[in-house]
Amino acid sequence: MRKDLGVHPYLYPMPTYMIGTYNEDGTVDEMMMAWGGICAENMVALNLEADHKTVANLKARGAFTLAVPGIDTIKESDFFGIATSNKMADKFERSGLHAVKSERVDAPVVIEYPLTLECKVMEFQDQPYGLRVLGEIVNVLADEKVLDEKGKIDAAKLNAFAFDQMRNGYYALGDLVRKAWNAGAALMKKE
Repeated sequence: MRKDLGVHPYLYPMPTYMIGTYNEDGTVDEMMMAWGGICAENMVALNLEADHKTVANLKARGAFTLAVPGIDTIKESDFFGIATSNKMADKFERSGLHAVKSERVDAPVVIEYPLTLECKVMEFQDQPYGLRVLGEIVNVLADEKVLDEKGKIDAAKLNAFAFDQMRNGYYALGDLVRKAWNAGAALMKKE
């Protein structure tokens, strides 16, 4: 038996991404985001509220980083989703995390985050449902601790977590259950 729940943004998992920008005074702004992701081979889409400080920074600097946080930074990452730089100028400083300037874009790289995409703002799209920011990925940085023996990112080593919109929780990700484009391959064969 199925039950109607009405209209809600209920998809799982929702990503937990960290948008890194610089404020007008050069201080770091970090914001947790769950509504967005990859939209093309070299592009990301961020769905944001236009009044976020991060949006003002994106418009002023034309660049950002998009990082995948690990469970080891869940407290600080959640804080970046609770606090707003519009009201808390020392938000990043309070977290205790550390950032360096990206070598490719005018945005910070938080060194505690194991995976970071360096991005240039390509387009702002004002939509009836909100603001979408399209960014071009110009480089990917990965901490060596999350790489396998071939130098590729090992998702299990990221210790990433997802957001559950239905119950407002975070859930750990990482266990490989099957290989993609392999689990259903047997169904391709005609009997």
